[in-house]
Amino acid sequence: MKKVMIMLVALIPVGGFAQQQGDPSALEQLVAKLDNATTVADYEALETQFVTLSAADEQWLPPYYAALCDANIGFLLEKEGERIEPYSDRGLEQLKEARSRIDTATQQKELAEVYVVASLLYRTKVFVNPMTMGRKYGPTAGKYLQLALQLDAGNPRAIYVDAWNKYYTPKAWGGDRKLAKELAQKSLALLAKEQQGVQPHWGVRENTALLND
Repeated sequence: MKKVMIMLVALIPVGGFAQQQGDPSALEQLVAKLDNATTVADYEALETQFVTLSAADEQWLPPYYAALCDANIGFLLEKEGERIEPYSDRGLEQLKEARSRIDTATQQKELAEVYVVASLLYRTKVFVNPMTMGRKYGPTAGKYLQLALQLDAGNPRAIYVDAWNKYYTPKAWGGDRKLAKELAQKSLALLAKEQQGVQPHWGVRENTALLND
């Protein structure tokens, strides 16, 4: 009986570690679904699933992807500002959780990915009411983009967000559509070198849409 108890105690940390890491295939499946998501309903369902997975998996990726879902919803609802803010706020909470799981001293590329999505989420806050929210959250969105580029200047998603900003900002306020399309092409070239999998690799659809506009 004593030997059995010792074996059970020895197994507890192993079981706990497995739960903390989660099921790798679960994350892979959700990311694959995210790659093909297009509607608010798609992203809402995936956000819920990523949040659920985050409770069982201590990696930074599940809350990161939950936040990305919220950012995508915000962009889809750009013309329906009154609906956006709950998604923006939930996304920022998830992103805070993702950042807490990153070693900021050694995982600077991962931190850059978090800052890219932070920039997107603060941009969605501007969409709520551009006249009143623009001055408050526009600079914050820009700040997080610059932080991302400082940490990883070759991050294709940061370059895409820079392109988006330049494309949709009026020329009088610093917009430059020609430069924006050059940046989108640069982002696409970098994305072509990335591997698929669970690490962030989104951006092809977004750049293509900008280039075709």
